[in-house]
Amino acid sequence: MAKHAYRTQIVLVGAFFFIFGFITWVNGTLIPYLRIACELKEWMAYLVTFAFYISYTAMAIPSSAVLAKTGMVKGMRLGLIIMSAGCILFVPAALTRSYPLFLLGLFVIGTGTTLLQTAVNPYITLLGPPDKAAQRMSIMGICNKSAGVVAPLVLGAIILRNSGGLLQELQTLAPPARSLRLDELARDVIIPYLILAAILLLIAAAIRYAHLPEVATSPATTTPLAAATSLPAATASPSPTTTTYTATTTTTPSPATTYTRTFFLGFLATFSCVGLEVIAGDTIGNYGLYHGIPLSIAKHLTSYTLAFTVAGYLFGVLAIPRLISQERAFLLSSATGILISLAVLFTPGKNSVYCVAALGLSNALLWPAIWPQALKGLSGKALSQGSAILIMGIAGGAIMPLLYSWLAKSTNNQSAYCLLIPCYLFTLYYYFLGKRQSQI
Repeated sequence: MAKHAYRTQIVLVGAFFFIFGFITWVNGTLIPYLRIACELKEWMAYLVTFAFYISYTAMAIPSSAVLAKTGMVKGMRLGLIIMSAGCILFVPAALTRSYPLFLLGLFVIGTGTTLLQTAVNPYITLLGPPDKAAQRMSIMGICNKSAGVVAPLVLGAIILRNSGGLLQELQTLAPPARSLRLDELARDVIIPYLILAAILLLIAAAIRYAHLPEVATSPATTTPLAAATSLPAATASPSPTTTTYTATTTTTPSPATTYTRTFFLGFLATFSCVGLEVIAGDTIGNYGLYHGIPLSIAKHLTSYTLAFTVAGYLFGVLAIPRLISQERAFLLSSATGILISLAVLFTPGKNSVYCVAALGLSNALLWPAIWPQALKGLSGKALSQGSAILIMGIAGGAIMPLLYSWLAKSTNNQSAYCLLIPCYLFTLYYYFLGKRQSQI
């Protein structure tokens, strides 16, 4: 019974990862789309990622407080409803072709996603044996990135259809006709986002019947997240509709200075990791255009990156911990990322674009390895705070693309990828730090 419940929980949480994976990775298609529809400069187009990912930093701690009051399951439903509201904001944004309103919609979607992620990331990390945490996160990564492969293909086929001649057509139109054509292009996003909003609301309504188990806290803990630390040793309630876990913790809290350093380094690790993922996934479309790849192909390039990422997650599922430990996988990912980054910088022409896509392979196992290391030994309030701070590190997805666009303007689009190497060097340092701490 407990094993069956455990598998059910994995499947349900995997569905959440698919949902916010789809929502997240359509940004790679929105960047070239909004750049055309709203007549933006290249750096302005990257405000798409800024508006979405900065919400993680702004809303991570409030999300943790919300979850402390609502519990995980109700918090997940609330997150889905907020995401739906953000999707609905795309309707007036498209009708008025207002870029600020598009950005507001993305921020609201990101806020709902933050609430969802603040619950499910530590939940899946701590749901089961610690040495298989990266394996479970790899399964979630497959769900997330598989959605990322599909999303640009689906949305690109709808909002950038006939893209082969779109840019040439716009160049031939007089200003009034061009404005009307861009209005028509902007409205193409309305139906897809209304469908997304409806799906999110349906899932939010269905969660109450899905029997996703809530996590009960002991008196010694202060938030619902804390109880997840003892899930492997939990006992299941015989109730046919719900399963309640009772947790006890014996970990003695570390001094405040140790927590501060742990949280800060964990924040930098997730900042670097997400920055690497977003640069590889969301800049590749514009980078393809820079190298003369037609828009009809460039609009799908994000899917190439995510396909490599899925391959990396599959390796994690199959190999961890049978063939390689999650720590070694972390080392391998960081080192491979440095090598591929050098290939991006020094490979001439269009082949450099496909090297950017290959970065998805090296990025795959960074996130799954960072969470177990960053949350190791934390319990109670420290666990809740640690989870929120790691989520805040997703701000890397907001800041790094803007830094990339600044470097691209100062140098060129290819040289700007030098930004990747310091991030991989930090994740390499974080691996060795974790190895040293485990030996103490």
